[in-house]
Amino acid sequence: MRYTAAIALLSAAAASAFAPNDVSVQLPAISSKISAAGRHHQINKHTAQALGARGGFTALKSEAALTAKGESSGGVLKTRGGGGFGSLDVPLLIYFVLWYVGNYFYNLTNKRALKAAGGAAGFPMTISSLQLGIGCLYGLFLWVAPDARKPPKVTMDDIIKMFPLAFCYAGAHSASVFSFSAGSVSFGQIVKSAEPAFAAVLSQFVYGKKVSKAKWLCLPIVIGGVILASVKELDFAVSALISACIANFFAAFKGNENKKLMETEGLKDRLGSVGNQFALTTILGTLMSVPLVIAREGARFPEFVELFKTNPIISANLIASGLWFYGYNELATMTLKKTGAVTQSVANTAKRVIVIVGVAIVLGESLDPIKLLGCAIGIGGVLLYSTIDTIVAKKE
Repeated sequence: MRYTAAIALLSAAAASAFAPNDVSVQLPAISSKISAAGRHHQINKHTAQALGARGGFTALKSEAALTAKGESSGGVLKTRGGGGFGSLDVPLLIYFVLWYVGNYFYNLTNKRALKAAGGAAGFPMTISSLQLGIGCLYGLFLWVAPDARKPPKVTMDDIIKMFPLAFCYAGAHSASVFSFSAGSVSFGQIVKSAEPAFAAVLSQFVYGKKVSKAKWLCLPIVIGGVILASVKELDFAVSALISACIANFFAAFKGNENKKLMETEGLKDRLGSVGNQFALTTILGTLMSVPLVIAREGARFPEFVELFKTNPIISANLIASGLWFYGYNELATMTLKKTGAVTQSVANTAKRVIVIVGVAIVLGESLDPIKLLGCAIGIGGVLLYSTIDTIVAKKE
């Protein structure tokens, strides 16, 4: 079975993520073989049985295992009948796993690169921009590589319409990276979990989209959890809190702008795929981030270049984090496109918990009981916020 380019990309970045902190590694070449998710595959029955006899896979019913139909799926498990893996959407399961793995290792390698470069006083804006730049190179590679991704057929007017989305995308990423450089990853993730509060305000008062009363009542739970988690945060920094809130602000705008963009008549067809949309957004976002890098850290850029050449922790983790970031974001888009709203909410909640706890353990960050309680309350509030309208509708 042929997987998407994003899966190959994550596999390539794994080498750097698993390497020791003080060792520079070379990333292996990335396969560019791609096929659309959900495409029907025909598997010879006798070949599958032979594989099973060797201790590999048992006979697979490929149509039941590999066919996924949009939002109606609602999750990984399907009721299509068949034995073995017949009731399991294998590609979707792989997307979920690699999305989680990619997000986890992005946070890990990103923090290592930031810490080695001097933290908030180092080069966070340079690192964030270069991470986007690495994604640009990969996206461009897919357009020129044989048997890869067909380039989009967008017009200049389409590109201009993508500017607000790209600006918010770059702003959210830059602010997030600065937050992680100024404080712990776990604290930054807890604050970022409050994004629905920002999204609710913008939807109601900027985009004119009414937010239900039930959702408004969930927001104090989210905000209260973030405040409680901040009380016992050993690595608390005002700059980390403020920049994470700015990241939430941009991310909320990005969600609304993305939805508005995709409602543009004919644009979806001209883009050709979700991957093309993400590649174009990344390219534009990278270009928009350059002025900020020049303004804040441009005078010290030669110093960064020297660090990059002489410190393998910075170079290996910077390259790996750029690949992880691009790969997991594309996989997340593909995953969420194949599931329902409730599944998306649960998946995002579980992902954030895994990142907060896992990265904190590996990096030795504080996991005070009060901080964990605040984390649980805040993220639980996010899950409730995301599903409350569905719960209320069922009761009515």
